[in-house]
Amino acid sequence: MPDLTTTLGRLRLANPIILASGTVGYGREYASLIDYSTVGAIVTKTITREARAGNAPPRLKETPGGLLNAIGLENVGVDRFLSEKLREAATVPSALIASVAGGSVDEYAELTRAVASREEIDAIELNISCPNVERARRPVWDDPEAVGTIVRAARNATEKTLLLKLSPNTADIVSVAEAGEEAGADALVVANTLTGMRIDVEARKPSLGNATGGLSGRALLPVNLANVWKITGAVSIPIVGSGGIADPDDALEYILAGAAAVQVGTALFADPGAPGRIAAGLADYMQRHDIESIEECTGLARKEKEREWQRTTAG
Repeated sequence: MPDLTTTLGRLRLANPIILASGTVGYGREYASLIDYSTVGAIVTKTITREARAGNAPPRLKETPGGLLNAIGLENVGVDRFLSEKLREAATVPSALIASVAGGSVDEYAELTRAVASREEIDAIELNISCPNVERARRPVWDDPEAVGTIVRAARNATEKTLLLKLSPNTADIVSVAEAGEEAGADALVVANTLTGMRIDVEARKPSLGNATGGLSGRALLPVNLANVWKITGAVSIPIVGSGGIADPDDALEYILAGAAAVQVGTALFADPGAPGRIAAGLADYMQRHDIESIEECTGLARKEKEREWQRTTAG
């Protein structure tokens, strides 16, 4: 059988399929629907210092090609997560990545230290893509210097693998990625949702209680695939592609563009069996093309493009 083993920093996964934060709660909620043994890891719901009730409803709006969500980081807070939810999450038969989000640099460091101190947690994902009320005119995810400061604080708080989840809502995602790598991130998740909205024309008001939300699903794939392509040429740490992945070919596009792993999210709501089929599809592709390790697939499209460019310039 082809080797699907994937390495992200100090984290070694059985395969490159990761379930995205916010899509499976803390893990156990979807245990009757998803075969967790078929995935490499799950990412928990994002954890904050204090419990959050989230945004006012409606929080979800289906839209052509995707889904708008404005959940608002609803979660039980770090204390209840560690004392209650982690016990359940740890029973999931895959690696466990905890997502954290803070309102300040100190909070990111505090949360990282607290969560990473537990042996059940295999890695930390820094969610810098949440709204920041203190910097509404320029969110953290759009500021390479601010991102670097957060990552350095988290890096000093743990030796465990740090994944940095980027936002596509920036004009220069490459500079943000470079800042994250320089500050000590072990891998980059590319990327979170794209800001969007719908309006109820009869009610004459936004369809979401928060007015705007994050667009995920199929419509996001070309956007984040292009971001993976751009960032691959600028950093040397592994990239986790995320956005619109629903079948093996989607995952392969991200991997061939340069991703070492992928995150599956919105597809789970319609097809809980998608992760297992994607992993099986990757193995089938590798067998058909006599590829022994999934790591050999990473960036093959970029390498082919470079060879094509060299042939063109040589001629």
